[in-house]
Amino acid sequence: MSNILIIKHGSLGDIAQISGVLRDIREFHSQNKIFILTTIQYAELLGMCPYIDGVLIDKRLPRWNILYLLALKKMLKKYNFSHVYDLQNSSRTIFYQKYLLNALQWSSTATTLKKGTSKKDFNKESVLERFKIQLDNSNVKTNHTTRPDFSWSCANVKQIVNKYFKNKFILIFPFSSPKLSHKQWPHYNELIKIINAKHSHLEIVIAPGSNEMELAKKIRAISITNNKKALDIMELGGLIKKSSFVIANDTGPAHMAAHLQKNGIVLFGYHTTPKKVSIETDIFKAIVVKDLRKLSAEEVYLKIEDKLGLIN
Repeated sequence: MSNILIIKHGSLGDIAQISGVLRDIREFHSQNKIFILTTIQYAELLGMCPYIDGVLIDKRLPRWNILYLLALKKMLKKYNFSHVYDLQNSSRTIFYQKYLLNALQWSSTATTLKKGTSKKDFNKESVLERFKIQLDNSNVKTNHTTRPDFSWSCANVKQIVNKYFKNKFILIFPFSSPKLSHKQWPHYNELIKIINAKHSHLEIVIAPGSNEMELAKKIRAISITNNKKALDIMELGGLIKKSSFVIANDTGPAHMAAHLQKNGIVLFGYHTTPKKVSIETDIFKAIVVKDLRKLSAEEVYLKIEDKLGLIN
């Protein structure tokens, strides 16, 4: 039995997306121990993953921190990894390949590109298609890679939800990282007003992160927390799974919703395309505009009216 290493540092949306990849690697290496190298914020989440045997932490300190790199190298060397699947495909992991890990086989974008295929052409593919190409070229069967199932991440949130209401609910994610404010649609309160007027049997819910508590007070929706603290990732997954419909900006929770097979809609501006980031499914769709500020609440409602009407 040999040890296998997967590298994925984040982000939240990326972790949701690799659920199918992890399952395919698990099935291919059914007799091996599989570890994942990730950051501390995803350690507990990935510890729940049924396709992973162990989680290793990378603090991702600066590469000039020689003492840290030596300690990381020493830790990784103990496992004597035979295969490494680099799902991060970053300059950092290229550095790790060169200086920290001496695996017999290393699967990454760079090592699996077939002759005649340029990195530029490869990057035109969607995220999930790129993973599929990487695994296909590593001789791993890709039965699940393009169909991630993130349901293993969900905690039971029945008790949390029942503190607030007992009706069916629409879950919205109206925020984004402060660094990515261009992803944020500014008209959620107008949309909430329309939905409340036309679908009074549905509750409107938000689940603010720890740095979004004050912003949440400006949204006319029920703000769900657990003992006045933000839900953790597993609780958030459970809340998404329990919802009847999701409306979101292009953020990590939107990717979670897509790969939890939820009915919903995600709002895209100019920053990228739904196809590029592999977020659309049969029932989770995108509205794409050049300028999110000019997308009205009425336009969004018309796109989802029929679906909301089916929620009883």
